[in-house]
Parts: sequence; structure tokens; C-alpha cells
Amino acid sequence: MHARPFRSALYIPGSRPRALDKARTLPVDAILFDLEDAVTPSEKESARETLGRELEAGGYGDRVRIVRINALSTEWGAADAAAVAEMSCDAVLLPKVNGPADVQALARMMPHLPVWTMMETPGCVFEARAIAAHPAVQGFVVGTNDLAKDLNARVGAGRMELMSALQMCLLGARAAGIVAIDGVYNAFKDESGLRAECRQGRDLGFDGKSLIHPAQVAIANEIFAPSEEEIALAERQIAAYEEAEAAGQGVAVVDGKIVENLHVETARATLARAVAIRELNAAGDATVSAGG
Repeated sequence: MHARPFRSALYIPGSRPRALDKARTLPVDAILFDLEDAVTPSEKESARETLGRELEAGGYGDRVRIVRINALSTEWGAADAAAVAEMSCDAVLLPKVNGPADVQALARMMPHLPVWTMMETPGCVFEARAIAAHPAVQGFVVGTNDLAKDLNARVGAGRMELMSALQMCLLGARAAGIVAIDGVYNAFKDESGLRAECRQGRDLGFDGKSLIHPAQVAIANEIFAPSEEEIALAERQIAAYEEAEAAGQGVAVVDGKIVENLHVETARATLARAVAIRELNAAGDATVSAGG
């Protein structure tokens, strides 16, 4: 589990200066600067220049800056990779990945940048463990829209039609110890639907949610953060276990449930995540105060 929060990962078109500027003020954990789907073919070249200027200007604070390029198989992919290699960003996001060979091709072009991969084809889902195990790969972002298209699936509210793919991606990520971000929720005005899907992703084990609209950020941040009740329970579990251990016992009981070492590990991870979120929020508040 990662202490560094990735509760919210917002897609921002690399071709829109106003959106790129607004992203500096949004309380997101990561920004997915997009040169792929959100940019028309006629804007591909200018989008690289626009995004490069905005990233160089800075102002994104502690937000993780990830740039999604076009697939290397497209006419724009290689030029995107060359441009992003010179940008002030934290990682590059590669779409249409089919296996570790695609990651290796990109890693050779920009060996200094970590790679994230879109998990959005049936082939890449089967290769999830091998892709995650590549030493350059730092995270997955599930592309549920593309997966649904390729599967010819009619996806309902519970996403049962995508569940095998979601869990295989998550298993691959967890086996390698990398970040796993859930797919987007398309109906950005449907708060109850977004809340339900965020809960589902959180309960499956995802680190956060990829988002298509700033209005979705608050809900993702809330649901993928430990609640006050979870924090209090974690503190009680740790205290009870340490007390039992001091008495020479290997287990404790909290609220009628056994607490073993594995539960304590989870509890400590919960507290570490809560501390990291508090620190991130404090840094964001300080940036706003300094700027305002």
C-alpha cells in the first residue's frame, strides 16, 4: 500500500491553457495531462508546445504530474515521447499497451522518467503482472471505456461486466507493489453514481479514481481517504495488539474481532495514508495562502 495519496487523478487536455491553469488550483493528488484522446489530430503538435510551456511555468505544487502521450504505434507517439522527455513532469502515461515490450520501447526513449500504463485492452489485462513487473513501471490507470468497447460489453451500474478485468489489473499491480488507479465515471453530473463507483473501487483495493471533470474531485478525495471512524479503529487495533504483545499474547480482540499482526499492518498503513493526506492538504493550504 502506498502512503503517498493517489485518491484523485484528473485528466486535463494538454491543448487548453485555461484548463491547464485551473488545474493549479484544484485539490487533486495527480494530474493526467492528456496529449491523446482529449486532443484532436490538428492540435497534436501545438498541444505539446502548450503543455511544455505550462509545465515549465510550474505552479502545480505537490500534485503528481503525469503526461499521457499517444501510442508509439501512432504517427504522433515518437514525437510526443521526445517532447515529454524534456518536460517538467513526474512520469509518462503510455496508452494501448499490449505487453512489457511496449513499456521497454518507451523506457529506452526516456530512461529518466517512470512509466505509467493505461490498462485498456484485453491483451494488456492478460499481461498485467508482466507489465507491472517491468522496472520502469510505477502505476496503472485502468481505461474502462476502451475495455468495454473492445469487449463489446454493455456495462451496468455495478460494473459486473468488467469485474474480471478490474481485478486482474489490480492483482498485477499489487503483485509488483505499484499504484493502481480505477477508470473514469462518465456521468460527471451524477454524484450518487460517482460516489457508488468510488466506493466500489476503494473496496476492491484501488488507490484512487481517474476523473474527467473537476466536479468529481471532492467525492473521490473523500471516499479514497480513511474516514475518522477508520482512523480511530486503526489506533485502537494497534494499541490493543501492542498491549497483548507486551503480555506475551499473539492476538488481541477489538469490538469482538480478533486482531493479529496482519491487521496491525493494515492499521498502520491506514494511519500513514491519513498522515500523508493531512500533510498534502496542509501544503496545498500554504500554497493558496502564499499565492493569495
